[in-house]
Amino acid sequence: MELIAALLLLLFLSVGFAGAALADGMLPALISGQARPSWRRPIAEAARLLQTQPIRTEAPDALLWFLAPALYLALAIIGLAVIPFGPGLVTIPSEVGIVVWGSCEALTIVAVFMFGWSANAPLPLIGAYRYVAIALPAMLISMFVLIGAALPAESLGFTEIVEAQRTVWNVVRQPAGLILFLMLGLAISLRGPFDYADPADLAGGTTADVSGPALLAWKIARLAMLVSVSAVTATAFLGGYLGPILPGFVWFLLKTALVLVVLVAAGNLFARVPPARMMGVIWTMLLPLSFLMLLAVGLELLLWG
Repeated sequence: MELIAALLLLLFLSVGFAGAALADGMLPALISGQARPSWRRPIAEAARLLQTQPIRTEAPDALLWFLAPALYLALAIIGLAVIPFGPGLVTIPSEVGIVVWGSCEALTIVAVFMFGWSANAPLPLIGAYRYVAIALPAMLISMFVLIGAALPAESLGFTEIVEAQRTVWNVVRQPAGLILFLMLGLAISLRGPFDYADPADLAGGTTADVSGPALLAWKIARLAMLVSVSAVTATAFLGGYLGPILPGFVWFLLKTALVLVVLVAAGNLFARVPPARMMGVIWTMLLPLSFLMLLAVGLELLLWG
């Protein structure tokens, strides 16, 4: 079954990446009012980057510059590997899948910081530091929300979390938890209001001095992480592979696609606020809310089972 799950992982990642690239290229155009956005845009952009001459700053850390996109991509794949695509279909069965995913979230901060640090230039470094300041408290929000999703299953494994949602999905138990986790998804995929690493006000931040194939590799890693966080959201809050009539893998694919579209749309609809204000919102509002949601789920299970 692990071999079948591994093949499904490759298929899912390939389809998800293609879908993410299309959504990322077409949704912003639709939102901005274009009647017929071209599906060829992502392909043309990839071809352009492959032919673009790479930029090299003075005395960069070439090894870290190469390893950062690879680490980012690897974290996205590892996160997907502990997600069940169907009953018994998981690439790496783990009773602590949430812990594995939490580690991937934390190491994402390391990957982004490595990418900004290695350029040895001011704007990428500023973007890296700003991202660390925002992402660290965002990971605490994720921890509280995912623990709340794991409480009904009495397990940290994603398969058990899915099976515990046969009667009621976790989005019903903690609707605010889903919204908070979607915000985390925007943060670790570097999108919209939580993109403090690669923003336009820093001329691209960590990507300000990157071009050509290196920039394409970073964009691919970002899209892979978008697919991964969408899959985790569908698993933890929307019942994963559970659903009537259709095979479990199809339900999982549909739910993941829905979350992916929501994240891409949110990344283009909501504005980014200044970092200091966002820090205040996270520490004074979002973190307490995530803790209250955890308490609410615990009380509900304690009183009504």
